[in-house]
Amino acid sequence: MSGPVTIAVERLPHGEGLALPAAQTEHAAGMDLLAALHEAEPLLLAPGARAAVPTGLKMAIPPGFEGQVRPRSGLALKHGLTVANAPGTIDADYRGEVKVLLVNLGTEPVTIRRGERIAQLVIAPVVQAQLVAVENLDTTVRGAGGFGSTGR
Repeated sequence: MSGPVTIAVERLPHGEGLALPAAQTEHAAGMDLLAALHEAEPLLLAPGARAAVPTGLKMAIPPGFEGQVRPRSGLALKHGLTVANAPGTIDADYRGEVKVLLVNLGTEPVTIRRGERIAQLVIAPVVQAQLVAVENLDTTVRGAGGFGSTGR
């Protein structure tokens, strides 16, 4: 690998004062996304509820890459919060605000406050594929065996 990928980020007014996503350790794969909620208006997420939580950021991911929005393991374990469409995808040509679709799978309401770490952003390379219709596929040992076909 030749070095880090540079991503231009535009901070929206409601994201002012919040830190930009950054790796927290030397070998971290992800960068924490923060909730850009109004200080006086935290979000109360009831059990089973979901919400698109703003980050206050727009970004220009370079062609050949995507942003993957993934859950934070601590929030999932401790509070039942996860990313509903995990991993969410930020395409290289998207220029709108990055939002995190959180869902509360826990049994208690969870309050999300301004600046709280709500998800991870992982930048990953993308291989674009072109599908080609054929009459028959090649055969394999597995064949059409689906869910659970190779074991429990």
